[in-house]
Amino acid sequence: MHYRFDHEEGHGCHGHGGRRFMRGMLRGRMGGGGRMFEQGALRLVILRLIADAPRHGYELIKEIEERLGGAYSPSPGVIYPTLTLLEEQELIRQEPEEGGKKRYAITEAGQRVLAENAAEVEALFARMAEAGAGGAGRAQLFRAMHNVRTALRLRLARGRLTEEELRRVVAVLDSAAQEIERS
Repeated sequence: MHYRFDHEEGHGCHGHGGRRFMRGMLRGRMGGGGRMFEQGALRLVILRLIADAPRHGYELIKEIEERLGGAYSPSPGVIYPTLTLLEEQELIRQEPEEGGKKRYAITEAGQRVLAENAAEVEALFARMAEAGAGGAGRAQLFRAMHNVRTALRLRLARGRLTEEELRRVVAVLDSAAQEIERS
């Protein structure tokens, strides 16, 4: 039996920037747009990761994020419905575990789907590895950008800036922008 995955995944992602580049990398090209994964690709990624070792949904999110160098992290709103679908298709099953967490393992049917799509799965993981290798530097950059945004939000949440404080913040940001342009 061959399973066809008809719906695109990637909707509702928690990317850390660089999404357009990452989308293109996973689709086998640079640039691009649209969603992070092509149709059915996220399902194959999840199946393969579960085949490697039984996992919880959170572990899948973190593993995908790590493999992509921190530039993309699928949201729980993408991962958990996909897990439910794979379970309904009997490609994965829940393993009993204490504490109420759901850990998933692959079924024989899931192994067959991976075998039937082996070339696509290998190509997808190769593109993820390539994207992840280049993603470490970008991940640091996006972390730093996030830190600046967070610092500004926290400062503004404390109340209005005086004219002097506003001038200092603007001067620091302008100076940083000029330094970046010169780099």
